[in-house]
Amino acid sequence: MTSSERVFDPIARRLVKAALLLSSCAPALLVPAGPAAAQEVAAPAEGDAADIVVTGFRNSLANALDAKRNDVRVTDGISAEDIGKFPAENITEAIQRISGVQMSNINGRGATISIRGLGPQYALTTINGQTFKSADFTDGFRYDIIQTELANAIEVIKSPTAAMDTGGLSGTVNISTPKPLDYKDRQIILSVKGQNSEYAGGKITPKISGSYVDQFADATIGVYANLGYQKLRDRADYMWMDRWATTTVDGESVQLPRRPRYRRIDRDTERLMASGGVQWKPSDRFEMNATAIYARDKTDYDLNQQVFLFDTSRITVNEVNNGVATNVTATNFTMENNRQHEDRNLTSQGYTLGAKWNDGTGWAASTTLNYTKGTTYQDERAAIVGVNIPSASIDFSDPNDVNFTVGTDLTDPSLYQRSTLTRNEYPNGATRRMNSSEKSAQFDVSREVTFGPISKLSAGVKYRHETFSRYVSRHDMVALADAPDATSSVFPDMTTTYYPVSGFLNGSSGIPTAWIGPDLNAYEKALAAAGIVVPDIFAPEASYNVDRYMPSVYAMADIDTTIAGMPLRGNVGLRYEHTKQKVLGNVTEPRDDGYEEVQQKIGEYTVTQKYGNFLPSLSLVAEPTNNLQVRFAAAKVLVRPFMDSRTSMAQTTSTSANTDPVGTNTVTVDLGQAGLKPLTAKQLDLGVEWYYDHGNALSINGFYKWIKNGTYSSLVCPSSFDGTALSSNSGGECVDASGNIYDITQTLNDPSTIRVKGFEVSWTQSFDRFLPVDGFGIMANFTRVYPQKVAIGTGYTIRNLSKVTWNLVPYWENEHFNIRAAINHRSGYEQNSADSFFAYAGHTVRARTQVDISGGYSPNEWLSFSAGVINLNNSCEEAYYTDSSIWQESSFYGRSFYLSATLKL
Repeated sequence: MTSSERVFDPIARRLVKAALLLSSCAPALLVPAGPAAAQEVAAPAEGDAADIVVTGFRNSLANALDAKRNDVRVTDGISAEDIGKFPAENITEAIQRISGVQMSNINGRGATISIRGLGPQYALTTINGQTFKSADFTDGFRYDIIQTELANAIEVIKSPTAAMDTGGLSGTVNISTPKPLDYKDRQIILSVKGQNSEYAGGKITPKISGSYVDQFADATIGVYANLGYQKLRDRADYMWMDRWATTTVDGESVQLPRRPRYRRIDRDTERLMASGGVQWKPSDRFEMNATAIYARDKTDYDLNQQVFLFDTSRITVNEVNNGVATNVTATNFTMENNRQHEDRNLTSQGYTLGAKWNDGTGWAASTTLNYTKGTTYQDERAAIVGVNIPSASIDFSDPNDVNFTVGTDLTDPSLYQRSTLTRNEYPNGATRRMNSSEKSAQFDVSREVTFGPISKLSAGVKYRHETFSRYVSRHDMVALADAPDATSSVFPDMTTTYYPVSGFLNGSSGIPTAWIGPDLNAYEKALAAAGIVVPDIFAPEASYNVDRYMPSVYAMADIDTTIAGMPLRGNVGLRYEHTKQKVLGNVTEPRDDGYEEVQQKIGEYTVTQKYGNFLPSLSLVAEPTNNLQVRFAAAKVLVRPFMDSRTSMAQTTSTSANTDPVGTNTVTVDLGQAGLKPLTAKQLDLGVEWYYDHGNALSINGFYKWIKNGTYSSLVCPSSFDGTALSSNSGGECVDASGNIYDITQTLNDPSTIRVKGFEVSWTQSFDRFLPVDGFGIMANFTRVYPQKVAIGTGYTIRNLSKVTWNLVPYWENEHFNIRAAINHRSGYEQNSADSFFAYAGHTVRARTQVDISGGYSPNEWLSFSAGVINLNNSCEEAYYTDSSIWQESSFYGRSFYLSATLKL
């Protein structure tokens, strides 16, 4: 399982050669979405014949630079090439082209983003300036549920103003939807696409979408609508060391690997997205806008797992490196064969109504009403079969060549003789229903003035009510008083009925890559034949509700003046945000029927807290020359405690049975975060931007943040929990007298101030003036972050922080053809159990570079074709434990290919 085999196999090398050949001749076969002739910029001024009119992708870059140049805030962005035509295959991939932004994958599919190296949870996402609730409730906004047809432009705002909602430590990502009156005539756009995830079996999955824009009543009313449907299939494999123990070798304390684990995830996704808007502008003095967005994501997960539960008393250490046993042999241990099916139904929706008015003399007012809701339904059902394994050895002395051997054939059905099974249970799982919503209303008023350097005064009020609820229930066979035991003939016989799994980790040579798993359909049929019905039982200890009430008010002054003949513009403002938070949890006690996985509710409790924050801001832009701008920004930002599936505002508890030791449970506890204070940060930005030609620019920006009240989580082992005495065993686990394991997470505020500084460089360049062939260009950016180092679990550390990120996008296009590559790099970053399922004891994800290529052909202005390869170089996630020489995780999810056609009427 060498790194070179996983990252760049011979197929990838052949594809690279093909791409180079295509880029050196007629690139008609590979090219991005969108006709090169779409929407031209303004024609050059008379007498300025040297100016160049650009189209397509270059036009989108030029528009984004114009928006950046005209804004007084520190921003970067990207715009659509045409309506519904973004220069990427999903919103995440589009955003990562922006300076300082990096994408994170889920199963190889772009899902979340990081800004300036900071993790996805630190970015606020809005649509048309208003909150939009993601339905996934994981770490950060899930952009992959939003299709590109929604966006007209994407802007990353790195320095807030007083008029903006709070919530982004790293920045605010604002997605702007199309305004139909910006288009001069009716447009109908139809698009079809086929996508193939190579590692998921090669099946082509479809996408169809249609967009409609029209104007009525002498172009005073505009209508926009989009409808899209998509199917996706992907697969990802993971092998990692889940748990470690401590032992003594030759008198020295050594970390001992004790739970190697396999996980294969197959996903089938069905998506529906609809968006629309109505714009009414009867005059230049009044305008109303109404928008609606609906996104539904239904995904079936098939998880196949092998969990090797090494017994620490029967592990032989063969080699030690840097305090870690990197070569061990385990004998006579239990393996859990776990196959789990999950249904995840996600829905996000948002509805906004706004109006703007001005009296023509300097007074202006606006009002906005917004409602958004995200809903998740997640149902999981697992079959868990335990068997005894005589021996296994794992050797990761070379972290790039992990070898794992098992002393029995994992594909041999005889391994699962009923009489030898130590566990046989179905179903084992939970149903989780999570809802988050926000209602808001705001009113803003402004007055143009002539008062020294002040050109406009603005003020506004906003009221937001945010809710989050989590309802959890469990359905476990062990809840039945007469549940069949592991050897019962009620369950299907795995010696004859099973599900084959093969090709794990792309057929890596150093490990077993095939096994047989439980057939879940056979288990369902067996229970039905036996008349067994497993009830769904409410889990009050894992359920709670949160309400947040957030009124705010701001005042701001725009600056427009000159200093020594140099133009100076900007704004200065102050925002006040008040927060009242109420957490409603459940008081519980053990059930009286012997079912230990859930408890029973005996009451409720409420935790309320209030706090207020003054948030000043200052943004200034000076123009020493016509082409040079100097930016300065200072602000205080506020990030309230996160409400998602990985955080618990109330104390939550869940219990699951252990295969080994038999008769014990693992009790997972989150002590709750209802009393956490909000994170605040003071930040400075200073940058220089040189716009030396239309569509060309070079900029450098430095930033500094002082962060206070950041939160950190750690596993703790108190002397007792709920009256049960606890202590640490020799394996480092927190246990009670009966051997039950307690995984207790505590989250606290760090009162100290953590400093983060860095800089980013961005360059956009067309080579038309330098090359004999027009159409070549490049977009590049580089970000370096210098965080204050804090050991994970001892104080606030910025989660998922990459110190170095960069993007490089070379491209070429002409009237009919275009081709480009996107090369994205992210340096290593640390994670713990709060960040990743694969980092229970903490790990560091290694640096990663991904290469995408795309291209297109437009025979005329109304028809275009596009094709591309995502993750051309087979980049994947790998991680190490305490030292870069100590392997902890390997993964593989392969490439994706797409081909699409667009018709514009």
